Amino acid sequence: MTKKLLLVLVGAELLLAPGVGAQIKTGSIQGVWQVVEVTMPGSTPATITIPEPRPNLTIITAKHYSRVQVEAEGPRPAIADVAKASADQLRATWGPFVGEAGTYEIKGNLITMRPIASKNPAAMIHGAFTTWSFKLTGDTLLVTAEGNQNGPISNPVTVKAVRVE
Repeated sequence: MTKKLLLVLVGAELLLAPGVGAQIKTGSIQGVWQVVEVTMPGSTPATITIPEPRPNLTIITAKHYSRVQVEAEGPRPAIADVAKASADQLRATWGPFVGEAGTYEIKGNLITMRPIASKNPAAMIHGAFTTWSFKLTGDTLLVTAEGNQNGPISNPVTVKAVRVE
């Protein structure tokens, strides 16, 4: 379930932020957003509410997005000496962190995101993209995974985010 939440938060983060240094356009997804809820369908459906303080932030400008998030159920351990840390210690500290930035385009109610830089090298393969349908109501954004370079998403997650700026 943690991997599913990570994928959901990552996609949502990419879609959720207003233009930096500019006023928010009415009806625009440009802005700064935080994911507050993730709904996952499938054989074991679940809705996860993200408690305060929310460890995620997505910034969306006119053509670019950037998102960071921590996908852990508790605090990540601080490593006293990285040179002496075990693989398990490194994974516990840095594994739950997600960072990605790229470009996006909107056609109708679909947003297609193309990563330029990502902590996850698989997200940066040539031709990689994700497509999400979205609905904006006031300062609340709902996005649902639709597809990626491999085709349609089975059991698409829906992410609810709120504008924070």
